[in-house]
Amino acid sequence: MPKPKDKHLKKRDVITFLTEVLFYAVFVFIYYLLALHFSGGWLKQLFDQHRIVYAAVSLLLILIQGAVLEAVTAGLFKVIRRKTK
Repeated sequence: MPKPKDKHLKKRDVITFLTEVLFYAVFVFIYYLLALHFSGGWLKQLFDQHRIVYAAVSLLLILIQGAVLEAVTAGLFKVIRRKTK
């Protein structure tokens, strides 16, 4: 039989997970809007005029975005987990 303490830990873990997902979703949405606003026109122009350069820039942006998003979410998760403990 599960102990009451174990049940409380699981409930806290679920709340922590949902909080992390909520923050992550907000960050991704804001990032999407900012990226679209600041680089959408430039990328469209690059696509129309220099497709090979566009392909290289796009791959580079994907790598940079992934690394930055990973760093931001890792830092956010550390802060959230520290506050819930």
